[in-house]
Amino acid sequence: MSQPTDITASAPRTLDAWLSHCERLHPVTIDMGLERVGQVWQRTGITLGTPMGREDDGLDGPVVFTVAGTNGKGSTCAMLEGILLNAGFKTGVYGSPHLVHFEERCRIMGEPVNAADLVPHFEAIEAARGDTALTYFEFTTLAILRLLATSGLDAVILEVGLGGRLDAVNVIDTDCAVITSIDLDHMDYLGPDRESIGREKAGIMRAGRPAVVSDPQPPQSVVDHAAQLGVDLWLFGRDHNYAGDRQQWSWGGRNKRFNGMAYPALRGANQLLNASGVLSALEAMRNRLPVSAQAVRTGLATVELPGRFQIIPGQPTLILDVAHNPHATATLAANLDQMGFFPRTHAVWGAMADKDAAGMITKLRPLVDAWYCCDLPTARAATAEQLKQAIEAEIAAKPLATAPKATVSAHADPMAALKAALAAADPTDRIVVFGSFYTVGGVLHEGLPKLNAPHMPAA
Repeated sequence: MSQPTDITASAPRTLDAWLSHCERLHPVTIDMGLERVGQVWQRTGITLGTPMGREDDGLDGPVVFTVAGTNGKGSTCAMLEGILLNAGFKTGVYGSPHLVHFEERCRIMGEPVNAADLVPHFEAIEAARGDTALTYFEFTTLAILRLLATSGLDAVILEVGLGGRLDAVNVIDTDCAVITSIDLDHMDYLGPDRESIGREKAGIMRAGRPAVVSDPQPPQSVVDHAAQLGVDLWLFGRDHNYAGDRQQWSWGGRNKRFNGMAYPALRGANQLLNASGVLSALEAMRNRLPVSAQAVRTGLATVELPGRFQIIPGQPTLILDVAHNPHATATLAANLDQMGFFPRTHAVWGAMADKDAAGMITKLRPLVDAWYCCDLPTARAATAEQLKQAIEAEIAAKPLATAPKATVSAHADPMAALKAALAAADPTDRIVVFGSFYTVGGVLHEGLPKLNAPHMPAA
């Protein structure tokens, strides 16, 4: 068995150097399983949350929420965070991937962690791992978990990276599991259908503890797994629900109701489903984290999350969305359709090679007049030319009388694609940037585009 090692004088000293070190430790990017990462976490001697079977030990750690799902995880985490912060609780969040800077993956009291504050935790994980090979995601996850565990927090919100059962964050026993929408994505790792994928995501549940499901039609595998474990399962439509009109919405749980609420600040057709799951999770944990109605209203009204149907007004209007699979792209299309009239829609698109490109294209084709495909700075990405060919093949194979006659072009990176779209767009048009965190991050790396025409990075 590998033993902890001493950090030598040659160890990295900056966050960037540690991240480069992490990229070289394992031969593959994804190596699912909890044995290695669990061993290293155990060697750190750090505890986060309440381990199973030790609920009566008097441990006074933070309440842990673990959030899994195909889409809606980031929004769910942000809404939980916003409400808890407004309720006065010291709150930390871990999520991935990041848009521009690695530090975005960890927020404490609503602010990204400082790079220098992460370095000691990378050193501790390096000392604990010995010769155990960890992937970049596993190593960085453990470092952030250690930071969160030692920050004196009341609540910790953990976003699953991929799946759930075998994801690195699942080394922590959650106090409350939240499962958002479940759809087809990462099928090479999670299985060929919703039942298989649901079973993997249900792996974050813990026996006797609450688990909230936001998906209105969850796979039966999720319900069955909860029953086998004896989980306190909160299902949408049975244990929580919402109703709304054009002006306001209301929510009902098992024993609580909120009426006449303003819509969440996060835009989009599915945000009320996400919010319903959030309020259920807070009701389930009300004995340890009591929140007031005012905290709920303020938290939802002020929540922010870059890249989730983020509308930047100007000429033309700019929309940023990290939608990266057909399910999320369908939601994006619905949200675009509800925006009102724009003479033309320009789409800047970059995507990973393992995604269902044809499925994403099909959802947006009726809305898009011009496609600007772009390369992304990762070997996992499809090339701009591959995406361009996919669009052209879809148009040739499935002509739509209602779809605009779209133009298609290829570009070296997201910013080059955005500049091409800006050159072709009229002030009354709109430009949507979507397909990956890399795509949205690629137009944000020099700063948020200005709120007037033309949309260019701030100086």
